[in-house]
Amino acid sequence: MPDTRYVFVTGGVASSLGKGIISASLAKLLQSRGYKVTIQKLDPYLNVDPGTLNPYEHGECYVTEDGAETDLDLGHYERFLNVPTSQANNVTTGRIYQNVINKERRGDYLGKTVQIVPHITDEIKRNIKLLGNKNKFDVVITEIGGTVGDIESLPYIEAVRQLKWDLGSNAIVIHLTLVPYLAASGELKTKPTQHSVKALLEIGVQPDILVLRTEKELSQEIRKKTALFCNVDSRAVIQSIDVDTIYEVPVKMQEEGLDEIVLEKLKLPIDHKPELKEWKNFLSKLKNAKKTVNIGLVGKYVELNDAYKSIIEALIHAATYEDYKVNVNLIQSENIQKDNVAEKLKGLQGILVAPGFGHRGFEGKLLAVTHARENNIPFLGICLGMQGAVIEFARNVLKLDKANSKEMDHTTPYPVIDLMEDQKNITDMGGTMRLGAYDCKVLKGTKAYEAYGTEHIRERHRHRYEFNNSFLEQFEAAGMKASGINPETGLVEIVEIPELKWFMGVQFHPEYSSTVLKPHPIFRAFIKKAIQELKVTEKQK
Repeated sequence: MPDTRYVFVTGGVASSLGKGIISASLAKLLQSRGYKVTIQKLDPYLNVDPGTLNPYEHGECYVTEDGAETDLDLGHYERFLNVPTSQANNVTTGRIYQNVINKERRGDYLGKTVQIVPHITDEIKRNIKLLGNKNKFDVVITEIGGTVGDIESLPYIEAVRQLKWDLGSNAIVIHLTLVPYLAASGELKTKPTQHSVKALLEIGVQPDILVLRTEKELSQEIRKKTALFCNVDSRAVIQSIDVDTIYEVPVKMQEEGLDEIVLEKLKLPIDHKPELKEWKNFLSKLKNAKKTVNIGLVGKYVELNDAYKSIIEALIHAATYEDYKVNVNLIQSENIQKDNVAEKLKGLQGILVAPGFGHRGFEGKLLAVTHARENNIPFLGICLGMQGAVIEFARNVLKLDKANSKEMDHTTPYPVIDLMEDQKNITDMGGTMRLGAYDCKVLKGTKAYEAYGTEHIRERHRHRYEFNNSFLEQFEAAGMKASGINPETGLVEIVEIPELKWFMGVQFHPEYSSTVLKPHPIFRAFIKKAIQELKVTEKQK
């Protein structure tokens, strides 16, 4: 195909309406029709990337294979498309301004006054077209963060206006808004959508398609009224009704004909309607599972589900393929004490200790590890969770009093977790950790090998501290084995305790690689063992 097409997804009325899920759903439908598709997120904040942001701000920081710290929406993109994203798939205002200022310092602008228009907007347009130019995608879907009317989003909307003019029928705009239901009057209201579209029009952008979020079915009358007042074809007014799971959205969007309308407006061939067979099979399993397995997720950001979004979705993927539902109990690690740990973790078939940074809630995580190890409950520790498993073992099995990570205690006499050698002279916090995918060799005869079924794996990382190999011999002699090693550096990537039913810590982040159609093997192995625990408990009753 000679020309890449561009679809811009903007939002209005309210944030958190699900632009990322709509974008991913459309991409899934186009991909199912044989088109090569990718999705890009433009974030209007001034941070260069989300790497230094507290999870309370924007949820988890998602890491791509090439080591980019990105917005959590990229996780949705990968989970839906089963295709890896990259640094080019997430662009922030901070990065745009940084690039422009760097060019100005080099003299690239030949002494001209640097301005929002054209220099910032040109840089935005360059980043938008980068994916299409380099990778020859048929369609690039660009989601613009925030809502229309935000000061921060104005340069992006202006760039979209210019691109629509430049690209003609090769670019369209989808605008996602809310149609609220007023219980007092028993009516759905389209006025917020009309005002949102008016705000877009004032900037010079006419949306081609409207996607209306609603909790009630939209009548044809409401659709026609919205179309009339917003200058769009009534067929291009799409209902996005609330559903039980985000994985139902592609099916709903197909029923609404979103993909066909997009292809029609982009002047692309509309061939057979994809069956989405595997996707619907997954949905059927998810909806029809009768039994539930209980997993405790121990972390310090449990007040916000988005902080552990990829982990929760990976658990859902794994449980669904075992024909089970998963009940993820979010447990605040700060609230775990010696006298209540058994009560806090009661009734769980598996315990997962989450990643994170800093000492807040860390001792509670260690108590959760002790409870899992001493009671032989299936356990998975991820990143800091793995390091916690190592520290707990050092203190309680090796009897190394005050063993710790140097991240938590610089004066510890037993630094079983230490700063990585290549991190010791780094002072900047952003983008300086061990990031992205690295090779790992899995030892045969281990539970990790049993899960993966291969010696050679590649997983994504985001950390500064590592297992201190000077203690490895002591650990292995006492029963904690290193079952995964980085072949180039010798870093310990996976630890497990073979004598227990299933006890594993991984330094990497397996949750980033779990997708709807390809659940991650570590999560599947963990869930399988938890289900076995449940069956044993049920028999004992």
